[in-house]
Amino acid sequence: MAVIVQKYGGTSVANAARIKYVAGRILRERKKGNDVVVVVSAMGDMTDDLITLAEQITKRPSDRELDMLLSTGEQVSVALLAMAIQEQGGKALSFTGAQIGIVTDPSHTKARILDIDTTRLRQALREKNVVVVAGFQGKTRTGEITTLGRGGSDLTAVALAKALKARCCEIYTDVDGVYTADPRVVPAAQKINTISYDEILEMASLGAKVMHNRSIEVGKKFNVPIYVRNSRHFKEGTLITKETKAMEEVTVRGVALTEDEAKITFFRVPDRPGIAARLFKTLADAKVNIDMIIQNKTETNTTDISFTVYKNELQKALDVVRRAAKELKAGHIDCDENIAKVSIVGVGMRSHSGIASKMFGALARKKINIDMISTSEIKISCVVDGKKGRLAAQTIHKEFGLDKKITRE
Repeated sequence: MAVIVQKYGGTSVANAARIKYVAGRILRERKKGNDVVVVVSAMGDMTDDLITLAEQITKRPSDRELDMLLSTGEQVSVALLAMAIQEQGGKALSFTGAQIGIVTDPSHTKARILDIDTTRLRQALREKNVVVVAGFQGKTRTGEITTLGRGGSDLTAVALAKALKARCCEIYTDVDGVYTADPRVVPAAQKINTISYDEILEMASLGAKVMHNRSIEVGKKFNVPIYVRNSRHFKEGTLITKETKAMEEVTVRGVALTEDEAKITFFRVPDRPGIAARLFKTLADAKVNIDMIIQNKTETNTTDISFTVYKNELQKALDVVRRAAKELKAGHIDCDENIAKVSIVGVGMRSHSGIASKMFGALARKKINIDMISTSEIKISCVVDGKKGRLAAQTIHKEFGLDKKITRE
């Protein structure tokens, strides 16, 4: 028997009717003769509701107690889904992450998986059960409950697929697959049939919300085929897999837009070796994540340094750089929250020239000024005025012909 790992997100199990429907889908797969392991998120907005409840008690809940609280959301989902499968004539057992043997490091709210003991899981499969596992959670070697942070349920599913040598991992959500852009931003976006791990990693890091990059990293490392599908129908969806030669024929695979970043500029920083290292180490010590960085040398033996951070970390970043400015005897600090980052991604960019000039030319024709530029082998990102971010994404999407229906890949 092949093992299939399926993951259902919160919208797919948002209420009793949806849970019953998902149970039917699972039994349909079981009747094909496959062993099925199902990873489930908390119902609907339950995780957000639990966070709100915690904030009504304290503005600074401890990470340990937050993990204890948030892990209960998935426990509700797995129990109800197991009941629904049983009610429809199937055999099912539900497990928390701790019960199923997911061992993590002790970093509460953002733990990393260290090991998975599949003994109990395999026994349940041998007994012909559908195994329903709570996503997003695990336990430390000392038995402490932990959660895996953003995208945790996807990570649980891909890690289990690797541990079980599953045929594939199916991620069920409320969209039909991975698109050339967010259809809410670019209405002409088209569904992509096949995409490489590297491309979806870049798109996830740039704001595409279908899957989180940590789960893709595990899939890439262990070559786990991942399908992204809509839980409301049985269409093929998108296959995330290793890169093939044919993928290089497509220069740009997708466009991503990020509107949740802000830019900080540090003026008249002393132009001496080690200054940038001191500044960014201070930010790293404060656990502030930096995205794009640009340094401009001036004619006065100083330099201006600009970098972007997520808006939810902006205040923390400003506190750090203000202290650093005094220590370094630098100039003033400027902050711009009205920015957007638009990016193009494609493995074909490695073997095709002229991609950057084509992107910049399209933006220029729409009178969209570029503030910052960042590149990699398969990505080009531009920071633009926040009010023009969506226009920029739509313009680039059309420029590279991504609005045309994809017939083959």
